[in-house]
Amino acid sequence: MAVEHFDVLIVGAGLSGIGAGVHLHENCPSKSYVILEGRSVIGGTWDLFRYPGIRSDSDMHTLGYRFKPWRAAKAIADGPSILDYVKETAAEYGVDSHIRYNHLVKRASWSSEDAPWTVEAERSDSGESVRVTCNFLFMNAGYYSYREGYTPQFKGIENFRGQIVHPQKWPTDLDFKNKTVVVIGSGATAMTLVPAMASDVGHIVMLQRSPTYVVSAPERDAIANALRSFLPGKWAYALTRWKNVAFQQFMYRQTRTQPAKVKKRLIDMVRKELGADYDVATHFTPRYNPWDQRLCLVPDSDLFKSIRSGKASVVTDEIDCFTQSGIKLKSGKVLEADIIVTATGLNLVVLGEMQFAVDGAPVDFGKTWTYKGMMYSGVPNLVSTFGYINASWTLRADLTSEYVCRLLNHMDETGTRQVTPRLRAWDQTMPPRPWIDDFSSGYMKRMMDRFPRQGDHEPWINPQNYTRDKQMIRHGALEDGALIFDNPPAKAQASAVTLKAAE
Repeated sequence: MAVEHFDVLIVGAGLSGIGAGVHLHENCPSKSYVILEGRSVIGGTWDLFRYPGIRSDSDMHTLGYRFKPWRAAKAIADGPSILDYVKETAAEYGVDSHIRYNHLVKRASWSSEDAPWTVEAERSDSGESVRVTCNFLFMNAGYYSYREGYTPQFKGIENFRGQIVHPQKWPTDLDFKNKTVVVIGSGATAMTLVPAMASDVGHIVMLQRSPTYVVSAPERDAIANALRSFLPGKWAYALTRWKNVAFQQFMYRQTRTQPAKVKKRLIDMVRKELGADYDVATHFTPRYNPWDQRLCLVPDSDLFKSIRSGKASVVTDEIDCFTQSGIKLKSGKVLEADIIVTATGLNLVVLGEMQFAVDGAPVDFGKTWTYKGMMYSGVPNLVSTFGYINASWTLRADLTSEYVCRLLNHMDETGTRQVTPRLRAWDQTMPPRPWIDDFSSGYMKRMMDRFPRQGDHEPWINPQNYTRDKQMIRHGALEDGALIFDNPPAKAQASAVTLKAAE
């Protein structure tokens, strides 16, 4: 049976993968491509997660694609609306016809002799093994395991007689009406669940080990909606996107240069929401500086409204053990519960949990160096998308797809089949730094040793800074001495040999 071949193979049909398909369609129209998706549907995160209130944690004018305006009135959008946006984009550009569902990619092997990747996938609907080759492999598989979320080893968890639920596998028939619910966690998921469930439960508690920075923002962007009333949609979207990106970048810079001032401002905003009598110092004053971990955005103060209503409360303590009827805390207090939700995070993974080999040698990405946060030293014709931890994911996903198209077109122009990041002589002594630096979240720290290292100078860095990335990725030279274009087709090699002999 013949093995199918494509110019580009995209792994993942979520927000990033669909965007990648559009960029190829628009900027590399002669390239054949296929998208392999392990699940049976489009959408990735925005289909997988179905817990109450699922929404974006940043505005859709920056989480949306650069090329497709977000036209809905709500800037902080719910999950189903985002999923519709992804589906609409795929259909509008014909990307949906390139998707092959139920193809869970397991491994990829590169051969320098023939210059293809051989990609092996397993059909999740039939168990059949499928093999495809491609010239270029573009990973858009996300950053966490789709198999299960992260749940700590809680003592006595098996003793609890109620129901335990992780948001990544939310039961469609979960009945929480008039129940007592404890949500363990203080991240974006917990802060979405609490207000979404508050009106139906008897009472809901957000149990956190330590506080997180929380900031309220309007669900609707008044300026964006006003601009759309008298400007063409694309102009209004571009202006709003520019405004919101500039504000994100400004606020992030402030947290780096004036952390104490920003911290006071954020805490004062919470105190204004909850009143002078609320213990903001215990429940909403983190031990770290703003953006050392990700800030949590709550639309229209919904979390604070739930707390003020009395239907929701926050408890800051550590878990001693689970009991038959709830959770015993280290302070000695006991939280009774009918349902416990473990909003305790994700399991971070590298490149979709796939196995990679280059010329027969297995690739350990933890021993590679990152090239511009997208490629890996010594690994040819491979780019992966990883968005921002301090801004909207899609800002970087768009930049990454643009870069892939630049690479492919440059390879065509130079008649080369292979592009490989390689350390130059003066790069060999770079001091290694974590791939994501200056970020203390546990889900990152648990897995950072499996990700590539970054150095102290371009292009071996992952700055997590949109302004710097735009300059480095969109405008930086492709021929920089570190990115090696070589391995021309056999015919071109033979011609070169003949020419040299003639000379």
